[in-house]
This record gives sequence, C-alpha cells and structure tokens, in this order.
Amino acid sequence: MKILYTIGVLVYKYIILSVSPFNEKAAKFIAGRRNVFSTLKRDLDPDVKYVWVHAASLGEFEQGRPVIETIRRLHPEYKLLLTFFSPSGYEVRKNYQGADIITYLPMDTGWNARKFIRIVKPSVAIFIKYEFWINYLSQLKKHNIPTYIVSAIFRESQTFFKWYGSWYRKLLKNYNRLFVQDQNSMDLLNSIGVRNVTIVGDTRCDRVVEIARQAKELPIIEAFKGENKIVVAGSSWQKDENLIIPYFNRNKNFKLIIAPHQTDENHIREIIEKLKRPYVRYTQTTEEEARNADCLIIDCIGLLSAIYRYGEIAYIGGGFGAGIHNILEAAVYGMPVIFGPNHTKFREAVEIIDSGAGFPFNNEEELTVILDELLNNSQTLAKTSAIAGEFVSSNCGATEQVVRAVLGFLE
Repeated sequence: MKILYTIGVLVYKYIILSVSPFNEKAAKFIAGRRNVFSTLKRDLDPDVKYVWVHAASLGEFEQGRPVIETIRRLHPEYKLLLTFFSPSGYEVRKNYQGADIITYLPMDTGWNARKFIRIVKPSVAIFIKYEFWINYLSQLKKHNIPTYIVSAIFRESQTFFKWYGSWYRKLLKNYNRLFVQDQNSMDLLNSIGVRNVTIVGDTRCDRVVEIARQAKELPIIEAFKGENKIVVAGSSWQKDENLIIPYFNRNKNFKLIIAPHQTDENHIREIIEKLKRPYVRYTQTTEEEARNADCLIIDCIGLLSAIYRYGEIAYIGGGFGAGIHNILEAAVYGMPVIFGPNHTKFREAVEIIDSGAGFPFNNEEELTVILDELLNNSQTLAKTSAIAGEFVSSNCGATEQVVRAVLGFLE
C-alpha cells in the first residue's frame, strides 16, 4: 500500500511538472522545491534545536500562527522551521518574521522524508489541520520525534472511517496527540480506536482576536464610513458581486466596501461596470473623495481584516465556488455574516448559523430578505452583532491548550 501511495505522489509531481511551463503556480511549486535540501544544510544551525511546523497553504498557516508565535515567545531558545506545501502559502509568507527558516516541503517520498528528517532533526513536529503525509509521519515515528496535528477536523466521508481504510487508520497512531476542533471529530476517532485526542476548538479564533487588537486605523475607510451603515463584501468573487452589487444599486440606505479576492485590473473593471452609484478605488482616492462616494473598491491586498472593523454587516465571498473564506475575521468585530451555499464543510460556518449570527442564502431573493431585515431592523442588527462577537470570544483558548502540551515536552 505504501508503494502505491508513493507512486501516486510521483504521478502527481509529474503532472505538476508537465503543466508548469503554462501555469505560474505550478512553476513555482516545482522551482521552489529544487534547492530545499541545500538551503536547509546552509541555513540550519547545528547547535540549536528546532520546532518544525508544517502548513499546507495560507489558511492553515493562519491557524498555526498563534501556536508558532506563542512557542517563540515562551521558548526563544528553540528555532522555528516553517514549511509549506502550496505556493499560495509560501509566496505570501516567505518573509514572515516569526520563523527562522521558511521553505517548501519536499514531496512525500520515502527518500525525501528520510533525508529531510536526517538534516533537520526536529525536536518536535506540528502539522496544521489536514496534513497526513505518510512517509514523513513514518520517519518521525521511527526517530521518536513528538508529533502533533492542530485544529484538525475529521468527517465520516474520509478514508480513515471506511471499511477499506485500515491502512490509513494506522497513520493516526503516529501522532502523539491530535488536537481537534469539535466533538464529532473526537467521536469519529474514538470509533476507530484512536484515543489520544483532545478537543480544543479552532486556533484561528485566537488569531483573529489578536489581529483585531492590532488593527490599524485606516483614514480613507474612516472618511468613507462617516455616519453610514457599511456592508463589507470580503474576498468576493464574480458570482458574489453579481448578487450584492444589484442590491446595492437599488438600496440607498447603506454604503458598500468591496474587497475582491482577485485584484487584477480586469476584475476591478468588471466590478466598476456593474456599479450604478458613485464609487472610488482605494489606491486612487483621497479622504475627501471617499467621503462623498457610495462604494469603495479595495484594489490592493492585505487590508481586509482591518477593514471589517468599520462595517456593520459582512458578506463573505466564495460561497458559490470552492467554499467560503474566513468568517471569523469579520465576526470578531461583532458583525453578522452572510454567505453562499458552499459552507457546510466549515465547522465555524455551521455553528455560527446555529448561534443566530450567520445567514446562508442560495439566490438573490434570499439575499434580499436577509439584507432587508438586517439593514432596516435595528434590533435584529444589534442582537446578531452581539451574538457574532460572543461566538468568537467563546471559542478562544485553543492555542493555550496546544502550547501547554508541546511545551510540556520541550521543558
């Protein structure tokens, strides 16, 4: 079975390699792995112990970030090695100051895993959420290196819980402890004999609270808001904009901030063509111009988490595509969140709906009903805002539990 798995990994690699001349992300995936081992040999300090943290991409990194920074603060004598699988994580965070070495993770073959562990010799390994690399886990177990998975979510549809999943179930025994987000994950793991499980919730709650504390003031956003109600459409895609913009064009009782997921010029022009009310672009406006506009288009990246603080309602994009983006970044400010139908795989979305501060919809008519109620009924808006803030604060504390377990080993 392990041989078949490794063959699958190699096939995946060669597929990426074959499309890399025509795909920028694939090209970075291949190029970024060419010199990993030489980089590690050059940059690793042989006289220092390392904590290795692996995140698949940017979202997983944000979940692991509170753990990284807490370990760094409490145990400065250890250095941090951070690895990524995807270019969308590495390229954005390759200059992150919280880690000493940042690199791609070599493909999960037996040879790569043996060489990586032999060079790094990590004192502890921490994987974030969905990382089940068979060869790496085997090598970590072989060398008795304490290994954890953090903020994991398990579902009945996963191979671990199928009749043919016995080989995969054995992999879970390679973790010293699995820190999961919910009771359902723990119950599923217990049902297959995995007992080294602790429910801690989602470390992203700790992260968004910290981001909110550090959020910078944005004078242009402040001027744009004035005394108006603001709806923030965060990480929106074209299908999201096709729904929220017509509602905005028809209703004059609020202003709209659009922070699209893609900020290329073609997409910005598409947004502009749909607008029938005065707009400005963030990078091309002044406070005075923003004050007199009805729509503010965020045509740059890196501001969304700070922008949410100026809004009353958040429309979270992605619900008509692969899945919704981060709802916690908005909810931490006490904002009810609205999103499309592709949210069921996100525990926090399901739970915030149950709490009364999350509002899923399937079409323009349903979106209209939700926004009409929130914008026109001050009691509804106040109630759902309070629930959203409490939802985040009540789910904090995962980082402390994880770090306490890891530090118990480090000490």
